[in-house]
Amino acid sequence: MLPDLESLRCFVEAARTLNFRSASRVVGLTPAALGQRIKQLEQQMEVTLFFRTTRKVELTEAGLALLPAAHAALKSAADCVHAARSELGPAPQDVVLGTRHELGLSWIVPMLPLLAERHPGVTFNLYFSSGQDLELRLSGRAIDCAVSSRRVVDPEIDGVRLHREDYALVGAPSLLERLPLHSRADAAEHVLVDIDRALPLFGYWRDAPGGTDSLQFRQLRQMGTIQAIRAVVLEGEGVAVLPAYLIEPDLRAGRLEVLLGDVEPLHDWFRLLFRTADARAPLFRSIADTMATQRLR
Repeated sequence: MLPDLESLRCFVEAARTLNFRSASRVVGLTPAALGQRIKQLEQQMEVTLFFRTTRKVELTEAGLALLPAAHAALKSAADCVHAARSELGPAPQDVVLGTRHELGLSWIVPMLPLLAERHPGVTFNLYFSSGQDLELRLSGRAIDCAVSSRRVVDPEIDGVRLHREDYALVGAPSLLERLPLHSRADAAEHVLVDIDRALPLFGYWRDAPGGTDSLQFRQLRQMGTIQAIRAVVLEGEGVAVLPAYLIEPDLRAGRLEVLLGDVEPLHDWFRLLFRTADARAPLFRSIADTMATQRLR
């Protein structure tokens, strides 16, 4: 059984004054009631806290050992009240935020000063990986939250929408001058670049209204990350479906062109994911509100 705070306060005042009558006035009890509090505390801890004679009161070795811990306990209890009343300011917190590599570098890293300003007391740590790994690490508590466009069906993971993610099938003008891609039949001359054989990016075009499973490419090239795919496509070594926010500067500058524009690829949503049962869910929702104000890039 733990000691109650009032008994610890009585002990601390008695230790400070070494006079039970004086200590009783400070805590608002009679000397007898204060003495009873001290006696109950000694019985709880199975130690003697004071040597008392008719002439003086002294702390025992056990009392001396208890004193700093009792001070700390009373301070912690007071801090609990101040914290609940928001009188101590934001509590320091470490948050590990997961993100895929290219989005983290282009969007989240530049946003860190704003996140620090809007959420004082929070230290943001980044973890870079792919969507499936981020979900696994979030479920396993290795990270606290994650930005992902991966569709999550786990009921223990919640999410807040941040930005819509649009896609486009693109190629470099240098490639298209040699090998035009005006019709679906032209695809047979081209290399499709994607993350892996599951074609997670091309699926946004293939599964859209007007898209088709019958589009046949000469070869599939797997590059593992979206930035690597973009680099290969810019070099004219293939075509790919890429996020619109990532290639917007390339389209404006004429480094890439949209292909088969009669099909509007499906879109997705970037979300801030976090565990449903996490007590910090209000914090994560607030962080999501901040992130949603920042344009994708």
